[in-house]
Amino acid sequence: MATKKNYIAWSLRIIVSALFILSALAKLSKGHLLDSPYFAISTFEVKQLYTIGFSEGFAPYFSRTLIGIELALGLLLLQNNWLRKFLIPVTITMLAVFIGHLTYVTFLSGGNSGNCGCFGELLPMTPIEAIIKNIVAIGMLVYLYKLLPKVSNNGNFWILTTVLFASILGIYMLAPIQPPASNFTVSPMMETPQDTISEAVVPVDSIKTETPITEAKKDTIKKVEVENINEPKKVKSGNAKFFPNIDKGKKILCYFVPGCDHCRAAAKELTEMRKKDATLPPLYVIFMNEEADLIPDFFKEAGATYPYTIIEVIPFWNILGKGKDTPGVKYLWNGNEIKYYWGISDDKFNGADLNVYLHKSFADLKK
Repeated sequence: MATKKNYIAWSLRIIVSALFILSALAKLSKGHLLDSPYFAISTFEVKQLYTIGFSEGFAPYFSRTLIGIELALGLLLLQNNWLRKFLIPVTITMLAVFIGHLTYVTFLSGGNSGNCGCFGELLPMTPIEAIIKNIVAIGMLVYLYKLLPKVSNNGNFWILTTVLFASILGIYMLAPIQPPASNFTVSPMMETPQDTISEAVVPVDSIKTETPITEAKKDTIKKVEVENINEPKKVKSGNAKFFPNIDKGKKILCYFVPGCDHCRAAAKELTEMRKKDATLPPLYVIFMNEEADLIPDFFKEAGATYPYTIIEVIPFWNILGKGKDTPGVKYLWNGNEIKYYWGISDDKFNGADLNVYLHKSFADLKK
């Protein structure tokens, strides 16, 4: 009987331990375990912590400390020091806090959509799925608590603190906090190619008429009125720091990650559209500074090169927009956001739909 109880207890310890260790490592992974720690943890901060009110200054410390604690609990559940009296109650409490948070988030969102972030971007999980997972884990821990024998000597507490601080320090070393000295990095001009499709096309606003100066003066008021009627009022989109002319006329602004397959597919589709219709607006790209060495390969697969800039991970997520994901494709007209496609779900990029918007007059857009 004792052997059976011991077998069950160890099985429960291994299962719950694996959940915590996987949860910690997944938050440091993009497509494979530990393949891109800084990218993954920054994504976790922006998508999970910023949304619940964490500041940009505090989030990096909280995320790394939290992941370190998760890793430490996973490792400590496999040893016997202070297991029944301290570790199991603490782990149950932590899971209960997660359940409360996920329940609150689900209530606020009015549904069960999105990724809870429990396993980062490696294993997306909805809030309801995460709540169920945590409830099951609590049930296993409660059963484990009952199976473990009561001991008078709980062991060496220094083992717990050593593993805890070593785990937290290890996370900080794997994904060092980067100083917010530069919000974005503009690509050198020699590395910023011109639009290889539209560079031979003469822009409409560069065509000069032969109208005499005197006649132009007479028609100044009339022309201003026509411009106000036929196009939206010029506004600042906030992207002029990346591309000085982005707020003049019609532009397509894209938010891409160099190694993202969906981003490459969107860029390729845009290239095909522009090959078929030379009147389509100029296209500009903001790349996330993640696998930036893949940019030449990105353009090769896209079938054309476009003016681009590279910005750091967290600023990239911030300008992409709260709750949004890549690829992002935005149609701007005089700085006004006319249409925005993002992610790979309901709001994903649709070339045919964009083409309809691009050819609508300003009067039609206002309807």
